Amino acid sequence: MLQKRDDIRNIAIIAHVDHGKTTLVDELLKQSGTFRSNQVIRERVMDSGDIERERGITILSKNTSVYYDDVKINIVDTPGHADFGGEVERVLKMVNGVVLVVDAFEGAMPQTKFVLKNALSLGLPVVVCINKIDHPEARPDEVVDEILELFIELEASDEQLDSPFVFASAKEGKAGATFEEAMAAEDMKVLFDTIVEHIPAPEGDDEAGLQILVTTIDYNDYVGKIGIGKVENGVIKTGDEVAIVNHHDPDKMEKIKVTKLYEFEGLERIEIKEASVGAIVAVSGMPEIHIGDTITSVLNPMPLEYNKISEPTLAMTFSVNDSPFAGQEGRFVTSRHLRDRLFKELNTDVSLRVEETDIAECYKVSGRGELHLSILIETMRREGYEFQVSHPEVLYKTENGKKLEPVEIVTIDVPEEYVGAVIEKLDTRKGEMTNMSLSKDGYTRLEFNIPSRGLIGYRNEFLTDTRGTGIMSTLFSGYEPYKGDVFSRTQGSLIAFENGESITYGLFNAQERGDLFIGPGVRVYSGMVVGKHSRSGDIEVNVCKRKQLTNTRAAGSDEALKLTPHLNMSLEQCIDFIADDELVEVTPQNLRIRKKLLDPVARRKAHRK
Repeated sequence: MLQKRDDIRNIAIIAHVDHGKTTLVDELLKQSGTFRSNQVIRERVMDSGDIERERGITILSKNTSVYYDDVKINIVDTPGHADFGGEVERVLKMVNGVVLVVDAFEGAMPQTKFVLKNALSLGLPVVVCINKIDHPEARPDEVVDEILELFIELEASDEQLDSPFVFASAKEGKAGATFEEAMAAEDMKVLFDTIVEHIPAPEGDDEAGLQILVTTIDYNDYVGKIGIGKVENGVIKTGDEVAIVNHHDPDKMEKIKVTKLYEFEGLERIEIKEASVGAIVAVSGMPEIHIGDTITSVLNPMPLEYNKISEPTLAMTFSVNDSPFAGQEGRFVTSRHLRDRLFKELNTDVSLRVEETDIAECYKVSGRGELHLSILIETMRREGYEFQVSHPEVLYKTENGKKLEPVEIVTIDVPEEYVGAVIEKLDTRKGEMTNMSLSKDGYTRLEFNIPSRGLIGYRNEFLTDTRGTGIMSTLFSGYEPYKGDVFSRTQGSLIAFENGESITYGLFNAQERGDLFIGPGVRVYSGMVVGKHSRSGDIEVNVCKRKQLTNTRAAGSDEALKLTPHLNMSLEQCIDFIADDELVEVTPQNLRIRKKLLDPVARRKAHRK
């Protein structure tokens, strides 16, 4: 018999990147009394990783809970970036409703549409929270209209069209049912009340066999894998023997004992003895558990359905560093270190694929996009790993003898004067413009369909072309027939001629040939890329060359040599820049670009072939 758990609400907070989800969760935690009054709390407390905090993005979905009156509200904070959409798709299976956060200035953005579409298709009720109403250029009424249009476009049901709207400023910790009420409010009571009233309580049958769909996996070096999910039916207790089954894999059947059981209280995991319908729990002691598995009773194992995770669209080769500086800067440098770390990442990142290749020290790593892979590289680098990565390549499919490639929908907001430059660049990258409209404050909104490979390396060009004023969002659309060759990099590389240390005199002569990536006093080796040639084709330069001393001096010959400031390349810029015959050498201290073949003779032979 179905029972309702009126003391629980399970919600996911969804939004486009940077619309204030994580700040909103911070405020809900603070105002529910989760923290002590004297506790020092940092901003964006839910973003636990260093990279998440630096970049201001959420990468992994996080679980937390708050108490409001006698109701426990389990909250899942989800990523807003399209590369981590795999996280959002799964998490929605665990909740009974969503809070859609929309920026009162930017309005509905591509990722808003993506996450809302997922929520509506699962029939989840929505509470719309118009955030950042304190923004000087906020336009809440227009944004409400935009959201309603989006609901209609996504064919929402009548109940979903009647979704309540709450206006809020997460930064100032206030919310109200109207814009005026929110500006005058002192707390977020209205948002709490709306969640409790509008999001249904979880239902299930305590008497039925146990069913928990695993939607998130955590990993801990001490206890191994931890499966996180909602108790759909039945009761789970520590010490119980349970079965692990999978809807998409009928042969899977493993019996395992529940060693420890946890619930989320604020930011903590609290150990509990048992949990019933509606509770979101973490279960440890299951080495072979994966996302999409169902933890169920041994007597009547019944798997729950789930959506398969979206496939990766980009791949890179990760290999052991074999440059002349190999092993000098990292702690983990061997093939075994690299292999263990990549396969460990699979425990928690479901959108990632790692495959061994014909070469013992190379691994093919596939992910959802450039950002997805570059964050893995940056994380490993900070952990002390040293390795090399290749240029990203797109993963194609073949259907009915036709070559298909991944295509993205790109939405760009730019000031009017840069529209021409953006259209011209994306046209050469096989982008097709599908929409152009005037958006807020003299900005123009452009929408394109473009192959994923056309976007590799474009982000940095885009920022340069729009003087940093443009906003670009991408969303995976699907696979379409191959659209023909995309123009690749037109400039060659400046390659170091010998091993040594860069000298001002050598750099001064080299900078006439293009833009340098290094300054004086930098260790280089033969075959290392030290700059970008101003023309096509690679050229060798001697950046270690010293001025020959003579005993005759002309007046003015010893005046200080002026070097043009060199380009400081970020990890993404390095990955974007490299050609197919180049690698990025990644160490905890440095990023270096190099040729795959360091020997100039071998390089020339390969080029002739």
